[in-house]
Amino acid sequence: MHDLWLVPLGFAVGAFGTLIGAGGGFVLVPLLILIYPDESPDILTSTTLAVVFFNALSGSLAYARMRRIDYKSGLLFSIASVPGAVLGAFTTSFLPRNIFDGIFGVLLIIAAIYLLVTTRPSRGAVIHRTGTESQPNSARYLTRSFTDRRGESYTYSFNPVLGIVLSFFVGFLSSLLGIGGGIIHVPLLIRLLDFPVHVATATSHFILAIMAFAGTAVHVATGTFSKAIERVVLLSLGVIPGAQLGAALSHHVAGAWILRSLGIALGFAGGRILLLAF
Repeated sequence: MHDLWLVPLGFAVGAFGTLIGAGGGFVLVPLLILIYPDESPDILTSTTLAVVFFNALSGSLAYARMRRIDYKSGLLFSIASVPGAVLGAFTTSFLPRNIFDGIFGVLLIIAAIYLLVTTRPSRGAVIHRTGTESQPNSARYLTRSFTDRRGESYTYSFNPVLGIVLSFFVGFLSSLLGIGGGIIHVPLLIRLLDFPVHVATATSHFILAIMAFAGTAVHVATGTFSKAIERVVLLSLGVIPGAQLGAALSHHVAGAWILRSLGIALGFAGGRILLLAF
């Protein structure tokens, strides 16, 4: 049990990943790449996807108690993301390690620049205690309106077709790279679909739990997961309580801070990965 240090690492990953709705895979993958430089991409992704599943499941239970999850949208996007996740999990084994690292690093840096340059509240998202405001009223849009446990009201509209298409590609890329998908899905939910930040992070975790489970099931079926069980167990022992802490902290953290933190973390992780790849 010389890898017991993976437990506190999992706790930190779970807390931060749940706080920003990203599942923590984007932090865990570069760390595992650094710690295990000789591992193949499919073993790395099978490890992180399983850990992301436990993180997302724990975080989703916490966010469910807060009543911040948009279940209807989450299920709709999950139906689209699962086929992508399955395809991505099968594709990982065909990627050379340097190509895997390069794709991962570039993707994270692009997302980081986008978030840091365009940090602002989403256009259609309105958060307030009472009442509602008018939202786009079109046959192409769905409107959601609900109140969380703290009394905050959320009203927003989005294009479901765009959300479904994006979710398929998020499922593919996230499973391919082992990052779970939240790191991509949260910015898309906020920027392109106008979800309120706190609803986006909570709903993303719900989608993550379903998507990561699908990707992990593929790795179990192909036998890759058996090589990662010990690491998954140790990391998950930390991730599960860490996710509860991250969800609790989300009450006290402003949406803009979450976006900036997400951008900074993405940039750091992406730069590190590119250095290792080349």
